[in-house]
Amino acid sequence: MEPYIILIVIVLLGIFSKNLAVWAAGGVLIILRLLPFDQPLTWVSQYGMKIGIAILTMGVLAPIALGKVPLSNLLNTVKSFQGISAIIIGVGVAWLGGRGAGLLTQYPYIVTGLMIGTIIGVAFFRGVPVGPLIAAGILSLFAGWLK
Repeated sequence: MEPYIILIVIVLLGIFSKNLAVWAAGGVLIILRLLPFDQPLTWVSQYGMKIGIAILTMGVLAPIALGKVPLSNLLNTVKSFQGISAIIIGVGVAWLGGRGAGLLTQYPYIVTGLMIGTIIGVAFFRGVPVGPLIAAGILSLFAGWLK
């Protein structure tokens, strides 16, 4: 019963904050939880993050595939301070995401706190729920203090 209550609260927060991604995810998980077998939910737990990251990456790269970002724009990226800064920050965020994935594997109970923080950020600060891996990466920088 407990998972349903938590998921219903997540759905309500998503509806309250007008965030389709949060309430849809919570709703789909409730539906999967209602199924008489656990295989789809287990599959989502095991592969959902990887598939989600792939779909997110496709969304970011779609303008390139549509021809809206010419090669000259990509080459000009390395010629400006903003472009070079974006590259450096991109490397840093990817590195943090990798550290975050490792931390979540090592300390799975931390997921709860990160999810609560992400949901609060989405519901009340108009955030986007793509932050748990990066949040875990930032947290991993302080992981020594957590022990």
